[in-house]
Amino acid sequence: MTDVRGEGMGGGKVAADELRLLIERAERLEEEKKGISDDIKDVMAEAKSRGYDPKAIRKILSIRKKKKEEYQEEEMILETYMQALGMI
Repeated sequence: MTDVRGEGMGGGKVAADELRLLIERAERLEEEKKGISDDIKDVMAEAKSRGYDPKAIRKILSIRKKKKEEYQEEEMILETYMQALGMI
């Protein structure tokens, strides 16, 4: 692998092979990300076809990503605001 260095936009040296490899790696990851995103859409479509609410499932996924304390704090704040607005 040749390490051709040319002048970069900031006047610094750029290793062309290294840059190309980084770009190709990012492109592969983007492809994988799209594939995973498509798989998640398929799961949500299947859940909907079985009578589940995809919006509720996404909310549960969001909650499960958080620490219990973080979620409880958010819920307390939300409840406080809703009470202040007369919603509950």
